[in-house]
Amino acid sequence: MAERTVFQSISQRHVLNIGPQATVREAAGVMTRASCSSVLVMMPPQELLGIVTERDLVMRVLAKGLDPERTTVREVMTAKPICVQPGMLVSDAVVVMIERGFRHLPIVGQDGRVMGVFSVRDALPREVGAALSQTEFHAQVDDARA
Repeated sequence: MAERTVFQSISQRHVLNIGPQATVREAAGVMTRASCSSVLVMMPPQELLGIVTERDLVMRVLAKGLDPERTTVREVMTAKPICVQPGMLVSDAVVVMIERGFRHLPIVGQDGRVMGVFSVRDALPREVGAALSQTEFHAQVDDARA
């Protein structure tokens, strides 16, 4: 069975986004209503500024005691997130996530159009296993070079 691409694997094809001046409370509401674990921060029509995730809300807002009514998403977003192309294999995307500590990667086409967000939840266990094998192999190669 051929491995899926990140675009084939995403559960939501709708691009959930919010403007940079929106409050954290508004972002949480958008994410909750869409049952989505992230929201892209964008300027019309297609300029990707950043991403805000559930983890960002916990680590960068709640844990620091910031007021969600006054804090804007621009203040807590991950700016200029690493993006992947729609044809990237899921295992390759999972390797990026493991190596960089991310759980979400925006999918951007060659034309610059944002097509969705690949989440670690979109990966099948088989693909996660393949990615872990790849990272273990890379670690062994790095150890051999040292």
